[in-house]
Amino acid sequence: MTPNYVKLVENTPLPRVVLCRQKFAATRIDDPAAAVKDAMQAACVDKIKPGMSIAITAGSRGLASLPELLAAIVDQVRARGAHPFVVPAMGSHGGATAEGQSALLAKLGVTEETVGCEIRSGMETDEIGVLDNGMSVRIDRHANAADGIILFNRIKPHTSFRAPNESGLAKMLSIGLGNQSGAENCHARGIDNVGIFVAHMARMKLERCKVLFGLGTIENAYDELSRVVALDSEGMLEAEAPLLQEAMRNMPRLPLGPLDQPTATGELDVLVVDEIGKEFSGTGMDPNITHRFSSPKMQVHLHISRLAALGLSPRSNGNGNGAARADVVTERLEADFDREAVYANALTSQVLMQAKMPMVMPCDRTAIQTAIKTCGAADITQVRLLRIPNTLKLEYLYASEAMLPELREREGFEVIGEPEEMHFEGGLLAANWPDAHA
Repeated sequence: MTPNYVKLVENTPLPRVVLCRQKFAATRIDDPAAAVKDAMQAACVDKIKPGMSIAITAGSRGLASLPELLAAIVDQVRARGAHPFVVPAMGSHGGATAEGQSALLAKLGVTEETVGCEIRSGMETDEIGVLDNGMSVRIDRHANAADGIILFNRIKPHTSFRAPNESGLAKMLSIGLGNQSGAENCHARGIDNVGIFVAHMARMKLERCKVLFGLGTIENAYDELSRVVALDSEGMLEAEAPLLQEAMRNMPRLPLGPLDQPTATGELDVLVVDEIGKEFSGTGMDPNITHRFSSPKMQVHLHISRLAALGLSPRSNGNGNGAARADVVTERLEADFDREAVYANALTSQVLMQAKMPMVMPCDRTAIQTAIKTCGAADITQVRLLRIPNTLKLEYLYASEAMLPELREREGFEVIGEPEEMHFEGGLLAANWPDAHA
């Protein structure tokens, strides 16, 4: 029997949509192993000595070429006569358990077979100091027991705060290698202060722990490897700061507002996101794209009246962090939502909003109809709607007919299809996305 609330939206008209393509300026590395080898010609890499045990960090994000990059680092360390092993460095992710973090790495293609060395996963930490405010600074016990640590992470803007160092090597050191307890301490004074404690904790660990150097990657707007750079432990935070700005300039964006703005600006009636998930963003959907931030202190330049999130990526292992930033989700997304994973993340970060569940509708069709019906457009038959596969890959998207006049005039934007009805199969929106950038 159809619920009454579904009957209230089932006659809402859906717009015809057109497949479109955005073109971004981008540099791409096609040989990750060669890029790692080149980066590891830096003088700081000479700190690796024969016989040393070397811990290499691996995070919970879907970095471009992640298994290949880790395998290349392992090979280079071994070629210098040292003994590498990989340490999951993801704070509270993976349900804040050693088993969960190993499983999350496997979902990202990182196993002992693919990287060619042992993975030592554990949640135990050692305290290496205390900040002036009494906050404990902790580091993963396996990493701390090694003769040296190589930090490896992607450098990119954070989803919840702005600081000279956001997501990257400093955060990997302060939060990732802090495991659940260290991550919780770093977030203890609220999300707006995380950037401050990332820097304080990272500096203490650089002084007191056996960090040799870091390898940072930068990606282009197509989620492809663009650059690999080695940064010495001395001066690492200062050297990472300009790379963050480079990564910010590289980010993709929705086709809204002036092209010379670093992020999308303007207004949109409805955004439909096919999938949310940890491999797309630490918050499931990247607020740098949607401007739906957890903190009210973050600058918002884009207003999306209604956002519908349809599914949760299987590679997220049930972590539905990000669903809360939607206005409406589907029953299938709710069914995949694992409270254990989400709540551990929310309690550690102290951003409880991310654990909430929006309005739940039975299927993709009714979720989209709900977003359209409530978006506040003067004429919902002329709704300004965009559909994207996720917030990481924005090369291809669908736009409603009402948006075509403004989009056709946009530089670097191509309308490649003809207007068509949204296609559903058993209530599911057809996932007919073209192959990504080649």
